[in-house]
Amino acid sequence: MSEGTLSAALEREHMQIDAGIGDFLEKLDSGTLDADGITTTLTTLRRHIYLEEQLLFPPISKGTHMMAVFGMIRGHGEIWRTMGTLDALLGDGADRDSLRSQCLRLQELLVDHNKVEEPVVYPAADTGLSTEQAAELSEFLAHGRMPEGWTCAKAAA
Repeated sequence: MSEGTLSAALEREHMQIDAGIGDFLEKLDSGTLDADGITTTLTTLRRHIYLEEQLLFPPISKGTHMMAVFGMIRGHGEIWRTMGTLDALLGDGADRDSLRSQCLRLQELLVDHNKVEEPVVYPAADTGLSTEQAAELSEFLAHGRMPEGWTCAKAAA
């Protein structure tokens, strides 16, 4: 896969998010609570989910990718709710054991999610989008912002 493909860019965001969670856990284990660091990572993850649900999934959700996209959207809901739990813990005085537990839970969810998303869904970003859709996704990856208050489709489910 080329470094310049949309799928590669999406995977790089996965790696950035994974690294942010890992960095938070390392600091937590050494006695430092990096609330700003994990908040930035969670913001990045929410934006990533937004771009998938609003820009990538709609054009590829027909045909062969329909069930995979459905599964990804369900997974986003569980990931979203786990991020909400982390936000609440950070606001409640940050019990380190609970923060650690929820971060490990988020890591597990992301590993399982990405095992399907990267090899099954992301190649469609390179082959299943129109030129205009690919340009829109690329532009959002570079400069896009998630609208204030947006939540994923299955956030409450």
